[in-house]
Amino acid sequence: MASSLQLSGRPLSIEEIAAVVGGRCTVTIATEAMTAVRASRAVVDHLLASRETAYGINTGFGKLSDVHIPPDQLEELQHNLVRSHACGIGQPLPEDEVRAMLLLRANVLAKGLSGVRPLLIETLAAMMNAGVHPVVPARGSVGASGDLAPLAHLALVVIGEGEAFFRAERMAGERALRLAGIEPLVLQAKEGLALLNGTQAMTAVGGLAVARALRVVELFDLAGAMSLEALRGTPTPFDARIHAARPHAGQMAAAKHLRALLEDSEIRESHRHNDPRVQDAYCLRCMPQVHGAARGALAHVREVIEVESGAATDNPLIFVGNGAEDGAKNGDGEILSGGNFHGAPLALALDYAAIALTDMMSISERRIDRLVNPDINEGLPPFLSRTPGVSSGLMLAHVASAALLNEAKVLAHPASVDSVPTSGGKEDHVSMGMTSALKLRQVVENAGHVLAIEMMAAAQGLEYRLPLRPAKEVGLAVGLLREQVAPLGEDRVLSPEIEGLAAKIRAGGFDRWRG
Repeated sequence: MASSLQLSGRPLSIEEIAAVVGGRCTVTIATEAMTAVRASRAVVDHLLASRETAYGINTGFGKLSDVHIPPDQLEELQHNLVRSHACGIGQPLPEDEVRAMLLLRANVLAKGLSGVRPLLIETLAAMMNAGVHPVVPARGSVGASGDLAPLAHLALVVIGEGEAFFRAERMAGERALRLAGIEPLVLQAKEGLALLNGTQAMTAVGGLAVARALRVVELFDLAGAMSLEALRGTPTPFDARIHAARPHAGQMAAAKHLRALLEDSEIRESHRHNDPRVQDAYCLRCMPQVHGAARGALAHVREVIEVESGAATDNPLIFVGNGAEDGAKNGDGEILSGGNFHGAPLALALDYAAIALTDMMSISERRIDRLVNPDINEGLPPFLSRTPGVSSGLMLAHVASAALLNEAKVLAHPASVDSVPTSGGKEDHVSMGMTSALKLRQVVENAGHVLAIEMMAAAQGLEYRLPLRPAKEVGLAVGLLREQVAPLGEDRVLSPEIEGLAAKIRAGGFDRWRG
C-alpha cells in the first residue's frame, strides 16, 4: 500500500518526488499549511473588500498591468487568463513529468504565500492521487513569468476544460474530473495567476532528468572499471593519497568507488610486475577527475532543484503580519510584487547538468574506441569480433555512441545564454529554462545508451581475457549483463540489446554498483 507524503511547502528531496511520481506515495496537505493558506487568502479578501488595487488580483497582466478590473469581472479575468495562456506546442509531456508538475505546484501553493483557497490545493492533490493527468504540450515556455503555457494547460483541467489522460485514455478534462469524482473549480481572484506563475514545468522535467542523471553518472564508474579490466589497465591512479592531494568531494568519491569496484582482480595480478606500459590513456587514468567533476556538477544541480521544490515562485506574494516595508499594506498583511517566477537559477543549473553529462559521454566514447580499435586495444581482436573481416563485431555500436555524443554536444549548448523579450517588452529578460530542461532530458537519455554500449563492449572484451577473472564486483556486473546480452559470436542485430540494457539501467537494474 502506498505511503502518504504531507505537503507543507517545505523543500522535497528528489527521492520524495520520484516516490510520488512513481505512484509509491499519495499526498495530503499538512494541517498547519492549511492554516497559513487561509491566512494569506484572508489578505486577498480584505484587499477586494477595500477596493484597493494590487497587481494580479484586480488588474490585467504583463503589459496590461495598469488596467483595473472591476469586481464583477474578476472570475472572468482568471478564466480568461488560463485560456489565453494555454498556447503550448508539440507532443504532451509524459505522465511522470505531469505528475511532478501537479506535486510541485500543490506543494509551493501550500506555503501560504499565494493567496489561494485551500480548495485549489486540495484539487491539485486529488487529481494527482486519482491519476488525472492534464495534457501539457512540451513547448511554449520561455521561463520568464514562470512556465506560463505549460501551467495554463494544467490549469485548464482544474476548471474542467482542456484535455487529460485518465486510466490510459485521452479525454476531455471535465470528463476526466467527473470520472475521478473531482469537482471542477470556478477560480476566484488571484487563483488563475497563482496557477500559472511558477517554475514547476521546468522543475518537473529537469528534476526527473537529474534523478536519472544521478544514476547514470555513478554507473559510468562501473563501465569504466569494466573497460579498464578488459584493457589490462592499472588502478594505481585511483590511490586515495592522490585524491586527498586534490580533495574535490566528487573526485574522491569516484576514486573510492573505482577502488572498490576493482578489488580482487586476477587480470590485474597477471600484469602487475611485468607490464612495459608506464601510464594508461587519460580516459582510463583520469576517470576520478572527470567522473568526479560530473558528480560535483550534479550535486549542485540537485540542490537547486530541491530548493525550488519548496519555493514560492508566483507573483504577487502575500505576507501575513509584519513583512517588508516596501509594498501596499492590506490589513494585517502585505501584497508584494517581485520576480520569483524567473527561471534563471534552474536554467543555468540544468544547462550545467547537460554539459556535465555530455563530458561523461565523451570520456566513455573514448573508452569504447580503445576497446574496439585494433591499433590501441591491448591485443583484443579488431572491433571485438571473433572473426574479424567476416564479422564487424561492435564496429557500429561504437559508431552509434559517436552519433549520440554528437547530438549531446549540440544539446549541451546552453539555452540560458539566450533571451527574447516578450509581453510587449514588459518581460524583457527571460530564462529559457524549459528549453534547458527538455535538452537535459534528451542528453540523459543519450548518456544511458552510451553507458549501455560501453558496458556491452567491455563485457565482450573481458571474454578474451578468460580464464583470468576480473575484479569481483566487475564479474558480478558482467553476470547480470549477460542475462540481457549474450557474448557476441557471429554478427547479430544489436539495437534491441542496447535498448534493453539501457532500459535495465533506467529501471535500476544495476543500482547495486552505484557509488
